[in-house]
Amino acid sequence: MAGAIASRMSFSSLKRKQPKTFTVRIVTMDAEMEFNCEMKWKGKDLFDLVCRTLGLRETWFFGLQYTIKDTVAWLKMDKKVLDHDVSKEEPVTFHFLAKFYPENAEEELVQEITQHLFFLQVKKQILDEKIYCPPEASVLLASYAVQAKYGDYDPSVHKRGFLAQEELLPKRVINLYQMTPEMWEERITAWYAEHRGRARDEAEMEYLKIAQDLEMYGVNYFAIRNKKGTELLLGVDALGLHIYDPENRLTPKISFPWNEIRNISYSDKEFTIKPLDKKIDVFKFNSSKLRVNKLILQLCIGNHDLFMRRRKADSLEVQQMKAQAREEKARKQMERQRLAREKQMREEAERTRDELERRLLQMKEEATMANEALMRSEETADLLAEKAQITEEEAKLLAQKAAEAEQEMQRIKATAIRTEEEKRLMEQKVLEAEVLALKMAEESERRAKEADQLKQDLQEAREAERRAKQKLLEITTKPTYPPMNPIPAPLPPDIPSFSLIGDSLSFDFKDTDMKRLSMEIEKENRDARCPLAGRVEYMEKSKHLQEQLNELKTEIEALKLKERETALDILHNENSDRGGTSSKHNTIKKPQAQGRRPICI
Repeated sequence: MAGAIASRMSFSSLKRKQPKTFTVRIVTMDAEMEFNCEMKWKGKDLFDLVCRTLGLRETWFFGLQYTIKDTVAWLKMDKKVLDHDVSKEEPVTFHFLAKFYPENAEEELVQEITQHLFFLQVKKQILDEKIYCPPEASVLLASYAVQAKYGDYDPSVHKRGFLAQEELLPKRVINLYQMTPEMWEERITAWYAEHRGRARDEAEMEYLKIAQDLEMYGVNYFAIRNKKGTELLLGVDALGLHIYDPENRLTPKISFPWNEIRNISYSDKEFTIKPLDKKIDVFKFNSSKLRVNKLILQLCIGNHDLFMRRRKADSLEVQQMKAQAREEKARKQMERQRLAREKQMREEAERTRDELERRLLQMKEEATMANEALMRSEETADLLAEKAQITEEEAKLLAQKAAEAEQEMQRIKATAIRTEEEKRLMEQKVLEAEVLALKMAEESERRAKEADQLKQDLQEAREAERRAKQKLLEITTKPTYPPMNPIPAPLPPDIPSFSLIGDSLSFDFKDTDMKRLSMEIEKENRDARCPLAGRVEYMEKSKHLQEQLNELKTEIEALKLKERETALDILHNENSDRGGTSSKHNTIKKPQAQGRRPICI
């Protein structure tokens, strides 16, 4: 009994000692968290818990934001959480956001988580049109956002339409041009493909380096009135205070850099800015609410402290953070290189595997085709065997017939030879007879001519004999002379005898006047190469950024709908035409990595 009473007492005492808590919901740019906070916790306790949970060490840029009657407020570090004018309904909601912005994101933002949170917040402000961004710069920033989310461009993975569900451009830019989502995606993808090799943190940093030169980047605007009652805008940022015309948030009418401000104070709704130069008049203005003046002063103090801090040597904590960041960056770089090598080796192995699979498939197809061909060959061989057998039998019959034909041919040839020989002898005899007849005809004609000649000579001899007899008669009547013996006329020589030996005639037909045509054509084609008068220098793959933006601006200018231009578009164009666009930062004026030209938006 006593033990039960003691246990109940200890339980009730434990219950009394357990602190009361309330639930807090913290909304970051990409997550939501809930914590159980003690009733006595101050703003710093909750803020430190959130930073530890996120692993964030660059805490001076951030704060916990909440809303009071449509007015933004920030949780104070030295004040209890529940003492703020927040809703008492649980969970109590705060937004973990960047309260102060760096002058140079690349130099000041050390941790990767810090860069990522800034990237998400600035990207949302641009898409929500809280920061004015020209159309051509919007496309470039969108390409870096895609690189940060999807990694390197791969045509086989990132096919047309993969950005269809992404919010990458401000609605103002989309409505300003007669361009389809596919046309915007094509232009974003063209730049996205050029960012190959950049890790997520590098792509996000490139995004911030471009965004920090936009005129409205990091500026908190407040509606104010001067002494004359003229409505103006007060802008508070990392560089100082700026006074704007309500219709022109791009170009300030007057600026007060932090190093030229001596004092800032407010009394009720009146706010006073005292320049360091006492010759310059004190600037006073009125805000709509007292809490707005408190917020302005809070932002001024924080921005001024960071402004002075940047111009001093880094604290030991910051130096350690930067050293760790460099080591972490080097480690990640080595890891990325290792992963790149492994990826390359894996891709090569996959290519080799694909090639082997292709060759295996090809060999299988070839084997299948070979088997089919073999089967067809076997069928063909069977048919051919049958045909061969039939052919063999036919060949035997033909051989038998051929032998008989050969014997008959030999007999015919023998008969033909004898007939040919007889024919040849007959032809030779006929030829000899023809030659003999021709010679005899010639001899007959010659003898006839000789006979005529002999007849003529005989007639002449008889005439001479007659004359001699007459003369002899005359002489006999005269004194007697011794008788004379007449000389017989010489006879023509004897006709020689001819003997004809007939030989067989043979005629050889040869091509006597054939011309042999020989044509040798030698042709040498030598390419005459003359050196170029001047070599065209190799253009770097990544052109200067300003040229790229100008090209894109010129390309889409024809599709612009002038009637849809906003006041900020017109002001930006006028500033660009005058060449007087204000640039708060110089990071983009320097050449960017990998041969990209800087831009000044």
